Parts: sequence; C-alpha cells; structure tokens
Amino acid sequence: MSHWIDPAILALFIPTFFFVSVTPGMCMTLAMTLGMSLGVRRTLHMMWGELIGVGLVSVLSVVGVAAVMLNYPALFSAFKYVGGAYLVWLGIQMWQAKGKMAIPADLSAGQQTKPLGLALQGFVTAIANPKGWAFMVSLLPPFINAAKPMAPQIGALVTLILVIEFSCLLLYASGGRTLRHFLAKSGNVTLMNRIAGSLMLFVGVWLAFG
Repeated sequence: MSHWIDPAILALFIPTFFFVSVTPGMCMTLAMTLGMSLGVRRTLHMMWGELIGVGLVSVLSVVGVAAVMLNYPALFSAFKYVGGAYLVWLGIQMWQAKGKMAIPADLSAGQQTKPLGLALQGFVTAIANPKGWAFMVSLLPPFINAAKPMAPQIGALVTLILVIEFSCLLLYASGGRTLRHFLAKSGNVTLMNRIAGSLMLFVGVWLAFG
C-alpha cells in the first residue's frame, strides 16, 4: 500500500475517517438500533448493504459524479423520503411491539427478518444521505495524489474506509446488544421496544428531512 500512498498521508487519513465514521449519525444509530432489536449477527446483513453504499459514494466522490449529484438535490428525494418513511413505519411498529423487528416477549425467540431487506435498508440509508456525500466530496479527493496511478490509490483508500466503517458499525451494534442485555435483566421488553422504536423513528425522520 505504501507504494501507492505516502505513509504520511495514511497517518492523517486513518484518524480523519475514523472520526467521521465513529461520530453518531444515521448509519451508526441504525446499527445500534438493530443490534438492540435483532442482535449483532443479524445486523451484519444491514452492515454489508451499508458498506456497499458507502463504497459507492466513496468511488463516485473521487471521480466527480457526487459533485454533480449534490447540485441536483432532487435526485436524492425518492431515496430520502421513501427510505425515511419506511424507517419511520418500522419505528412505529417497534414502539407498539409489533412487526418482525420488534423484540419478542420471549427473548429466546428469534425474529424472522429477511437478510436482503436489512441489506437494502443499510444501502438506502448510506446512499441517500447528502451529508455523507458532502463528507466524501470534501475529504476524500485531497488524499489522492495525481502523480501516482489513480486506481490503486482509490482501491486502497476505499478499502480502508470500509474497514473503518465496519469496525464502527460493529461497535455501535455491540453497544445496542449490551443495552438489550442490561434491560433484559428487569424483563422490561416494552421499554426495550420503545427505545429501539424511538431510535428508528429518529433515523427515519433524519433521513427524510436531514
């Protein structure tokens, strides 16, 4: 990797993007919510969809397509409002202890969730976030050295971004699982569903109107 990217650039790139990823946002809040309601293992399905979205945003940011898309916010509208409305609907169901994502009264029972649906949820949340595009447009291109081959640099930097993002998603999902275990000691499943539902509602509104 050092053949394509200056180690000094890497030393700045890694902490910069770790800070961007670990800062609470839509994707991290979603990971924590699903970690709480579904567990870390099932949340992995959402994560790979989110990582595909982040990777796509990263690559398009470098090649300049993102700059064009940011000038036409209408392109985001369908993703934002449909995706946000879906998450709000899920949040309302969870708040009412209904639906496939609600935490069951019997905590040993597994919820029936479709992996592809979770992956799509993660993808839409990542791709329809204008702030995510803005971050990538402003932060990623400056780390590209025009004097060196472009493709290896993009591949290496995007790989690092995905590793950092995945680590942060796991951290938040694990935090949600820990919160679930803590609340489960009191047997208060209703409170767990309302916390998870409220977080999901928050993410949905944020996605639609953020």
